[in-house]
Amino acid sequence: MSNYEQLSRELTERIAEDKAHGTLPQFGARSADAIRRDADLDREAVWRTAYVRDVDKILHSPFYNRYTDKTQVFSFYKNDDISRRALHVQLVSRIARSIGKVLNLNLDLIEAIALGHDIGHTPFGHAGERYLSEMYHAETGRFFNHNVHSVRVLDGMFRHNLTLDTLNGIITHNGEFEMHEYFPSPMHSFEEFDRMVESCYVDQANIISIIPSTLEGCLVRVCDIIAYLGRDRQDAERAQIVEKSEDVGRASIGGSNPEIINNLMVNIIEHSYGKPYIMMDEAHFMGLSQTKRENYKMIYHAPEICMELDGTVKPVIQKLYDRLLTDLKAGNTSSPIFRHHIDFIKENHYASPIPYMETEKNQIVVDYLASMTDDYCIDLFQFLFPSSNVTFPYKGYFYDYE
Repeated sequence: MSNYEQLSRELTERIAEDKAHGTLPQFGARSADAIRRDADLDREAVWRTAYVRDVDKILHSPFYNRYTDKTQVFSFYKNDDISRRALHVQLVSRIARSIGKVLNLNLDLIEAIALGHDIGHTPFGHAGERYLSEMYHAETGRFFNHNVHSVRVLDGMFRHNLTLDTLNGIITHNGEFEMHEYFPSPMHSFEEFDRMVESCYVDQANIISIIPSTLEGCLVRVCDIIAYLGRDRQDAERAQIVEKSEDVGRASIGGSNPEIINNLMVNIIEHSYGKPYIMMDEAHFMGLSQTKRENYKMIYHAPEICMELDGTVKPVIQKLYDRLLTDLKAGNTSSPIFRHHIDFIKENHYASPIPYMETEKNQIVVDYLASMTDDYCIDLFQFLFPSSNVTFPYKGYFYDYE
C-alpha cells in the first residue's frame, strides 16, 4: 500500500493566501546582493541575473561533461538504469527547486549550487575519493574532499568568477552529515571563504562543521541526501546487491524512492515555510537517519563491495598517483599528465594569478586524477601499466543469464 503524505490543509490554505496577497516569505538570497571576486566582471543584467550567470558558467565549465561517466555508487556495471553522477546532480537540483519554489527561495542560486556541487568528485565515487585522499595526505599532510575540490575546479583551476553564495553552498553541501535543522551561517567576504577552504585541507574534521551561508545552500545540502537515499536503494536492487523490500523505512518516511522523496519534501515544507531555517520533524529526521544507516550497512559498507573496490580501484589510484607524480617531477612532457591534463587546463582559460605549472606537484596530480571519468581512469591505467595483473570485474548486460 502506498504511503504518500500531503501538506496540511492549514498550510495549503496559508500558501494560497500568501500567493494571492503577495505576502510570500522573503528569506531567499537576493541576486543583486551577490559578491564576486572581480566585481567589475559579470555585472547583473535585467535579463541575466547573478545566479543565472553562475548556472551558465557551471554548465559550460570544461569538467561538467565528465559527470556523465562518473560513478554515483556502483562501479563496474554496464547498466543504463543505474544512476551516474550526472543524473544525481540533476535530481538534487529538481528536488531542491521544487521545495524552494514553495518557500519562495532563489531558484537560480539553488540550481547553481546543485549542478556544481559534485564537479570535483573523483571517479569511482566515495571509494575513489577515499583512496585519493589517503595518497595525498601521505605525501603532503593535506586532505582531499570532493566538495572542497569542486570549489577548486570552479574557482581555482578555472577562474569562473562565481558568486560567493554559490561557492559557499558548494563547499558546505556535504550530504554525508544529516541535520535536524539547518540554520544559515552568514558569510560576508572571500577572505573569510578562503580561510574556510584552507581549513578543510588541513583538518578533516572541519568538513563536518562548516555550514551554508544561505537558505538555498541549506536546502541543497539536505536535498543531496534526499536525492540519493532511496535512489541508491533502488539502484542496489537493480544491481542485485540487495533484495527488494517494501518494509524498509516505511513506518517513517516511506518504503520506495518516490515515497521517500515526496514525504521528506512535504515534511520540510510543512516545517520550514515562513521560517529562516530548513527543518523536518523528529520522526522524519529519525527515518532519514535510519534509512541512511541501513544503506551504509547493506550497500556502501557491504563486505563484497568494499573488497572489490579495495582490490581494484585502490591499487589503480595508488599506482597512477606514483607514476604521474614521477613523470611530473621529471618533466616528462610526453606523459598523459602533460598532454591530457596540463595542456587541457591551459587551453581552457586557466586564469589564476599563479601559472598552473607553479602549482605544488601533488596538487596537480590530484587535479588530474579527480578530473577523470571511470573509463578514462581504467584506460590510462592499462596504457601506463599494460603488464599489470589488476583486473576490472565489469558486469555486462547479460552477466546474470545462465
